[in-house]
Amino acid sequence: MGDRVLSDMFAPSRVAVVGATESEGSIGRAIVENLRDDFDGETVPVNPNYDEVFGLRSYPDLASAPDVDLAVVVVPPGAVVDVVRDAGEAGVPNVVVITAGFGETGSEGAARERELQSVADEYDINLVGPNSLGVMSTPVGLNATFGPENALQGSMSFMSQSGAFITAVLDWANDQGIGFRDVVSLGNEAVLDETDFVRAWGDDPDTNVVLGYLEGIDDGQSFVDAAREVTDDTPIVLVKSGRTDAGAQAASSHTGSLAGSDRAYQAGLEQAGVLRVETVQELFDYAQMLAGQPLPERDDLAIVTNAGGPGVMTTDAVGDSDLSMASFSEETLSELSETMPEEANIYNPIDTIGDADVERFRTALDLALADDNVGAAVVLSAPTAVIDFRDLAEEVADLQEEHGKPVAAVLMGGERTERAAEVLGEVGIPNYFDPARAVRSLDALATYRDISERTYEAPTEFDVDREQAEAVLARAKERGDNRLGVEAMDLLSAYGIPTPESDIVDKPEDAVSVAQDIEGEVVMKIVSPDILHKSDIGGVKVGVGNEDVYDAYEDLVTRARNYQPDATILGVQVQETVDLDAGTETIVGMNRDPQFGPLLLFGLGGIFVEIIEDTTFRVAPVSEREAREMTEEIDAAPLLRGARGREPADVDDVVESIQRLSQLVTDFPAILELDINPLVATPDGVQAIDVRLTVDTDKL
Repeated sequence: MGDRVLSDMFAPSRVAVVGATESEGSIGRAIVENLRDDFDGETVPVNPNYDEVFGLRSYPDLASAPDVDLAVVVVPPGAVVDVVRDAGEAGVPNVVVITAGFGETGSEGAARERELQSVADEYDINLVGPNSLGVMSTPVGLNATFGPENALQGSMSFMSQSGAFITAVLDWANDQGIGFRDVVSLGNEAVLDETDFVRAWGDDPDTNVVLGYLEGIDDGQSFVDAAREVTDDTPIVLVKSGRTDAGAQAASSHTGSLAGSDRAYQAGLEQAGVLRVETVQELFDYAQMLAGQPLPERDDLAIVTNAGGPGVMTTDAVGDSDLSMASFSEETLSELSETMPEEANIYNPIDTIGDADVERFRTALDLALADDNVGAAVVLSAPTAVIDFRDLAEEVADLQEEHGKPVAAVLMGGERTERAAEVLGEVGIPNYFDPARAVRSLDALATYRDISERTYEAPTEFDVDREQAEAVLARAKERGDNRLGVEAMDLLSAYGIPTPESDIVDKPEDAVSVAQDIEGEVVMKIVSPDILHKSDIGGVKVGVGNEDVYDAYEDLVTRARNYQPDATILGVQVQETVDLDAGTETIVGMNRDPQFGPLLLFGLGGIFVEIIEDTTFRVAPVSEREAREMTEEIDAAPLLRGARGREPADVDDVVESIQRLSQLVTDFPAILELDINPLVATPDGVQAIDVRLTVDTDKL
């Protein structure tokens, strides 16, 4: 879709409401009232049935109205397309369609939505919706929604695919004193979608954090590309609902059954640098920390508390995170020893004990933040008679600014914490009741620091034989089948993935001839696109000597015929034996996700892969760094590195094989699923022992 300029949408001088009315309980009335109450610019009602609305002159159509920057459309579904066309003719650059009754209602509505999209494209209109709650922008008081209240002003921009979610969040956020810059209800996303707003807010210097509630992403790869660029400077935090494995139900490969729809989202969002959260609480816990606090230079956390129990809880939370407890320097410990009571604990966590006043808290926090071994701090206080939370908040705010290190506050209590939380909030320090929330938020801050510092590497382009690969894939189309097995080993060879010496034969005497040319005993496998799990039916024979090859061929074919009489039998593969005990069996695979495209899998392989499920995922194409991370993330990674006295596998060859498979499935969109299982990793390199894939023959 390309980058769109959306600044006029959020800073309009004049907003038209098409369908404005004074009718009680109507959406057209609610939007005009919301604009009238707070909007800095001019509100222009458009309705041929009125001369004025709430004292504002009303125009019969957009053509007769003065030039507007944003039109909000609240007319019956059948009239929307004509209104948007009128907006295009009038040169209106931005339109929000509130009206429902489009793609969400069935085939007739979907056809109307396609027409709406076509008109918007014709006139190059930035269109939000249809079926949208509307948009907000607090710097200009813009509330072009039919929600019950406006947002407070802040530096976070928020988008949602659910309008109801926005009204609930705003009600809660206003109660919590949490503000926003821009708010968008995405609606049906006929034109503008989440990727457009990620790009727009990434270019906005006044948006410090991008937040979102998403149920789906239509173009996952475009979103990843946009978000990867934006997260260099602006954090993105998303709630992604719909954690289902429905996509795996129709999968036939190991990779397909392990992938599931949510795995693609998780992999894509991680690669894009997006912080994904599970709850609304986490969304705003992280957002407030990211918006208000500097990035830590190190992951070592100091805890200053007046309550031993909550201090232990905080320490446990650190243990559950990727942060660590800071070890204070001897100088810090010496000064704490001199300034704290004898009963206090000067080691981390610093327990100033229950009679600590604000000055003792200040001294302890000042020494902790001054220590070069400390990257961030949690200040935790239970209410006591000698602590005034507001005074403590002012001291914490001063020390955070003085030392420039991130601080989270945990002032535990009810009403007495409210004013203190306001004091802290004014300088961007979040206050949490639960210490675990504070630690998780600081952990998110450290994670974003790592995201902002990483460098994107372009995928390696290997020299491959595309013509040979095309010829192998064409075989499926020639025989009218969409599945290939070991007969596709040449596909891997074409892309430089090592395979053992082998051949496929359709006569027992040919099997004997091939085996005689291979040194040592051979492995023999039935070759049939209809028999996916060959081992389950005895369709694989290992360690076959030359004298037994003829009989082994006959036995394999007989077993296959007995198991599935109507199966297509292409022959038997005779393959060089690879010593599995000398290496580690891994799996490398791909399942093509409808939103994100090729989803790569790497993990511990073999016949129990779906039982063990020791796997990790990435969206292709992947860089060398991303491929290497995959080899490090699985639980069985120590096996590759040489655990228990084993000689280390050639991990570089594993990494290269992942990259080469990534290039293969990127080059050929017709490949829907692919498994290399096992890919045996030994100290001398890798060997792809078996392969199976599913293709879309219409794309070949």
